[in-house]
Amino acid sequence: MTAAPVEATALRKSFRDKDLGEITAIDGLSLSVRQGELTALVGPDGAGKTTLMRMFAGLLKPDQGSLHVLGIDVARDPQQVQDRISYMPQRFGLYEDLSVQENLDLYADLHGVPQDQRRDRFARMLEMTDMARFTARPAGKLSGGMKQKLGLACTLVRSPDLLLLDEPSVGVDPLSRRDLWKIVLQLVDDEGLSVIVSTSYMDEAERCAQVHVMHRGRLLATGTPAELREKARGLTFVATPIAGMPARDLQARLIDVPDLVIDAVPQGGNVRFIRRPEADAARLAGLLDGASSASRPEELEDSFMILLREQDQGASPVATDMPPSGAADNGQPVIVVRDLVRKFGDFTAVASTSFQVGRGEIFGLLGPNGAGKTTTFRMLCGLLPATSGQLEVAGRNLRVARAQARARIGYVAQKFALYGNLSVRQNLEFFGGAYGLGGRLLRDRIAQTVRQFDLDPAAQSGLLPAGYKQRLAMATGLLHRPEILFLDEPTSGIDPLARRAFWRRITSLAKGGVTIIVTTHFMEEAEYCDRIAIQDAGEMLAIGTPQQVRELAGDAGARDMNSAFIAIVETARARREAA
Repeated sequence: MTAAPVEATALRKSFRDKDLGEITAIDGLSLSVRQGELTALVGPDGAGKTTLMRMFAGLLKPDQGSLHVLGIDVARDPQQVQDRISYMPQRFGLYEDLSVQENLDLYADLHGVPQDQRRDRFARMLEMTDMARFTARPAGKLSGGMKQKLGLACTLVRSPDLLLLDEPSVGVDPLSRRDLWKIVLQLVDDEGLSVIVSTSYMDEAERCAQVHVMHRGRLLATGTPAELREKARGLTFVATPIAGMPARDLQARLIDVPDLVIDAVPQGGNVRFIRRPEADAARLAGLLDGASSASRPEELEDSFMILLREQDQGASPVATDMPPSGAADNGQPVIVVRDLVRKFGDFTAVASTSFQVGRGEIFGLLGPNGAGKTTTFRMLCGLLPATSGQLEVAGRNLRVARAQARARIGYVAQKFALYGNLSVRQNLEFFGGAYGLGGRLLRDRIAQTVRQFDLDPAAQSGLLPAGYKQRLAMATGLLHRPEILFLDEPTSGIDPLARRAFWRRITSLAKGGVTIIVTTHFMEEAEYCDRIAIQDAGEMLAIGTPQQVRELAGDAGARDMNSAFIAIVETARARREAA
């Protein structure tokens, strides 16, 4: 009889920190994984998913309990486990100076893949990832989505008995995410491969045969997606805002009353929400304030949010009083882009792009990996000069007054870019000083910011969970009360709970007159924007309200923004190929 891929009983794992003492990452956890199935680990930041995956891979030894992977006691013989599994961590180590083929060869050497097996294995991996055309391209020249696919191909240069994927689709666009999952599902269906994946995307967990919901090192629930969805039965609704009300405003009204509403999120111009079982019908009707509502089928994310709210009763992202930007609204756009071009040698990254953004507007820049949106974003921030065209930010021409423009903007990078060895307070003091704040004004701003973002001033920044790191990054970007806030994929890799809290703060900022420019790969977040722009291959494909963009996508857009995005990009690519 074949041994189960994973059998864990009463696992416990702690880490020692010189400042925080003992931190329990896995706390008495027991679970079983079935052969030949796709299994998901989901949970908020700090739930212990990565620690558990590293234990499965034999990279960490349990402090207590028993763990058998493929019938092998991991604590006794981790190398035997590692000889039979493949593990793709969140940051897979590609060698960027080596070509696609050279990376495959290197990982085949490291795993001892026999020469007579390599040709067929490489051919299969390159076919599945659609990268046969790019074998000579350096890995550093690949888009983010292509790097993820190459990482998966390198992970699978040998045929494992168990595949471990830790957040494989973080930071990749919907098209690349779809392609990545097509590969994984094909491996499960064709080869009967057992796969364990940790993910922040509930639609990915929906595809799995078994889902384990984790929280603070413990298991909250286990079951099939259908079994877990039962927890939300009868509690899920969709509300249609009255004419003229943005969906995000209705979402804010609902999510700010946690004793009535467990969760709310904009979708397709409406608001998807979960009511509490004991919610008073009259109060809820008053909260809707004329918006119509109807029941809808429950989704896995609904049950996930219910489970998390039960654990963190005070975690609902209630409205935060965000200070106004202080800039008067004179009706003039705060960002003006005309015929913007950026070239790198002979390569055109951004081609003749034009748009305007008004004060207090939330403007989303969307596009596949390698589409040119990050280049556009960096030019708007004054971090990269334009090759040609006109670019004004906060009333300043970036060609001649870049420093003055930068003083009026805030910036939150995609990756945590603060000083991990400093405390929260020390980071705020350093960046406040960099923005020209000092003395009592800086002390007052830090006190307000710590309170608004619910941060521990003494905590070491590098040890914060991902959601709190993101809060600190945004707090530093807002210390000097900027007119414009630039957010580069700010919610990449953080869970739905943290994303709700983040966007509640963003909508408060916009109400206070701060202009928000955001790039994101979460298409649900496009629904918070007043307008969005979709780019690909440096070309502007669509610009307008979320509703206008969905209409542009036709029937595909009627489903959701994710489908609209894919349809618009694929149509444009087909047109370019036919030309």
